[in-house]
Amino acid sequence: MTYRKSVLSAAIVTCLAFNAQAQDPADSREDATEFETITVTGIRASLERSLDTKRNNDTVSEAITAEDIGKFPNTNVAEAMSQIPGVSLDRRFGQGERVSIDGTDPSLNLTFLDGHPVAQAIWLYGEQPNRGFDYTLLAPQILGRLEVIKSSEARLPEGSLGGTVLMHTRQPLDMEANAIAGSVGYSYNDQAGSGAPNAALLYSWKNPVETFGIAVSAQHYEEKVDRQGLEVFGYAPASTFANAASPDLDPDAMVPNSINAAWFQQERERDSAVVNLQLKPSDALEFNLQGLYIRENFDNYNQSLYSFLTWNRGTEAAVDELNQGPDGVVTGGHSNAHADPEGGTVIYDNNVRESEVTTKGLDLRGSWQGDVWGVKGQIGRSESDNSNLAQYFIEPVYNGGFSWDIDKGIQFDDPDAARDPANWGSNGWLGNNGIFSTDSEDSYGQVDFSVRLDGVFNLLQFGARRAKHEESFALNVYSGVNTGFLDEVGTIGLTDIRGFHPDHGHHLQVGRDNVIDWIRNSPVDYDSPDPASYLNNTWALEQTNTAGYVQANFSTGAVRGNVGLRYVESEIEGSGFVYSGTPTLDDLDSKWQTRTGKEDFLLPSVNLVFDPGNDWVFRFAAAKVIAWAPYNQLVNNTFLNDTTLTGAGGNAELSPYESTNFNLSAEWYFAEQAVIAASVFYKDIDNYVDTSATIERQYNSIRDNDPAAWAGLVGSNGCTEDGYCDYSISRPRNAGGGEVRGLNLNYQQPFGDSGFGLTSSYTYADGENNTGNPLPYQSRHSVALSPYYEMGPISARLTYNWRDHYLAGGYVAGAAPASVDDYAELGASLGWNFNDNWSLTIDAQNLLDEEYFQYLGDKSLPVGKYHTGRRYMATVHFKF
Repeated sequence: MTYRKSVLSAAIVTCLAFNAQAQDPADSREDATEFETITVTGIRASLERSLDTKRNNDTVSEAITAEDIGKFPNTNVAEAMSQIPGVSLDRRFGQGERVSIDGTDPSLNLTFLDGHPVAQAIWLYGEQPNRGFDYTLLAPQILGRLEVIKSSEARLPEGSLGGTVLMHTRQPLDMEANAIAGSVGYSYNDQAGSGAPNAALLYSWKNPVETFGIAVSAQHYEEKVDRQGLEVFGYAPASTFANAASPDLDPDAMVPNSINAAWFQQERERDSAVVNLQLKPSDALEFNLQGLYIRENFDNYNQSLYSFLTWNRGTEAAVDELNQGPDGVVTGGHSNAHADPEGGTVIYDNNVRESEVTTKGLDLRGSWQGDVWGVKGQIGRSESDNSNLAQYFIEPVYNGGFSWDIDKGIQFDDPDAARDPANWGSNGWLGNNGIFSTDSEDSYGQVDFSVRLDGVFNLLQFGARRAKHEESFALNVYSGVNTGFLDEVGTIGLTDIRGFHPDHGHHLQVGRDNVIDWIRNSPVDYDSPDPASYLNNTWALEQTNTAGYVQANFSTGAVRGNVGLRYVESEIEGSGFVYSGTPTLDDLDSKWQTRTGKEDFLLPSVNLVFDPGNDWVFRFAAAKVIAWAPYNQLVNNTFLNDTTLTGAGGNAELSPYESTNFNLSAEWYFAEQAVIAASVFYKDIDNYVDTSATIERQYNSIRDNDPAAWAGLVGSNGCTEDGYCDYSISRPRNAGGGEVRGLNLNYQQPFGDSGFGLTSSYTYADGENNTGNPLPYQSRHSVALSPYYEMGPISARLTYNWRDHYLAGGYVAGAAPASVDDYAELGASLGWNFNDNWSLTIDAQNLLDEEYFQYLGDKSLPVGKYHTGRRYMATVHFKF
């Protein structure tokens, strides 16, 4: 650690000494990342503008610029970023949601819209809040430019380990008066077999003297999401199943605890609007007021048909055959009917979820620039809530024998009986109704001063920022759902899930309406929520960061850059319920505990650019950075899965990640719109946060909700009559050091006047923590290729992204982290400009129908195999 600080300090001192000797000051530049927006049309003009941004920045950075007003180059902001060197996407539901930058976890990057954060509430029931930005939140039509800043500057807000993403909306004074642009389209998912419409509109006006303007952007977007796949809920040694022992069976061979046919269906809807007011009474003075509103409907229906072979003693005894496969894995077997007819051997989860996220924000910016002094200010608030994230849940069971295969799933001994809804249900417990309430708020204020100087150091910047983030989370689960069988609940035929045996892929389908009606017509006791669910899943966090910085920009001859220091004081208050014994809702005030932690940090940074004027640009950057763990990991909470006996919890004593980052790059702009660039990066991480599982005694609420099932659990997995079991609980901890090292290669060029061109990049990232384990979401190799053609009215573009396997999060709460296999994404876009006002584009994504494959360390131990289908979109664009 001492050595790293010495290296960073030496780099800064060397930079200062070098520039103190220089004699020829150049023109000062207040902010290298800000420039006057110029309307561009066409792929080549967009790429040229992006290269200009990259070349002129003092930082190691990349950029994307809109091809035209209201026409960002993709259907999703994350997808548009997929061609940026060093950026890779995770596609758990088929489309890009969160991005990794230079081999870092998506939750360790920061994203800002016009300089301010955008609050995010979760949409998926059971998921925890994450600091990483979900780019499906924003309509791409509202953006005009996006930058990824990979090296740090003192003036940038703290909290990013990998990179900072700056998204910029279009401002009215940069557009023509009474400009109108929009689109109408239709998207189609071939796996879902259905589609949905979408539309967007942008209007901009300014007065004749161009001192005041208003721009309004609105969008309605719908999309069908259909994810079908196989899941395995953990593995158990073959010795667990005494009735299946044979001379040919390795007692240590791993047996899949269940093989699940999973079908996730969703109709996503998003309505969004952004209003920008811009007042510029003089060249020196400017004000911007922005209002943001987003409403998202994320209702979904998830069906799972599986059997837990080790759920209780009866299910273990029912296993009478195991088939040894290669690599120490049991690949098939057979289970008899359960000895207890109420226990069931096959479980059918129906999770119907209602989810509506509302996000609102108001942001005010102002700036004044005199001949010497300048001042900027920004203040605002962003709020996102999902106050009624409801799950209607029924779990009928079937008592019958079946055989199974690790690749194809279940075959029932009596298929006709398994398709009779009268044989699916329960007389003891059938389901419940759970309601999450989650709220996320950001409030912030910032002031920045600048002083123009004569000399090598041409600009001094200093300022302060105070930002508060508040996160609250609560879960109530209600019992009282009527018991019964599926012939009473109702069914709508059979499912059609690809890749399974007919018995497993074409099983009974209940239907979301039948599930909701059954629960709403039940005497659900909304006055008596389940105590364990509430206590273990209710928490609050408040984080307040107060920061000040000073940064000096310099320029002389071929050398420019900046050096700076940022001071941060962070105070975190994490609150949750802490209790012992049987969970009750009595005396909640005494169980609610708040822990407060305060830490401060000094974060030096330096950016050095050598631009000799011969089409070459060389860069060096070094900085100390910090990043915090996800919000839920910083409080005393515990999320339990009472069926799998796993869970996840927080740790209120976590310190943030600390890292010393180095970047070095060389860029050759050898022709117009063309570049060959290479960069290397190294991140030396302290206080790395790792997650490990330990055995904890926790109360199992099945004891209260399903006595028959609980009777079968007692005596296995440490479960005792008092309701406690041995759970595998994953909690975060500061695990010491880690490092990330890698390189980016980038080539971009139009091929003369042929109309053809190519953008391409390759990223290598290699990292590990101090125990030698890989870092989450880090692919060692990733490739992006995008050939394009643009001539006359025709434009066409292919986008290909491939990333190596990487470690990702677990698929259920507390599950061991799983690896995601190599993943390739092929997309295509074809455009036709009818005239200056009208055009048509046809887009396609996931043309390879790629499988999203998760496994535990070795591919012979699958935990998830998903397909989401190909996606197509036809869009008519207009502008006046």
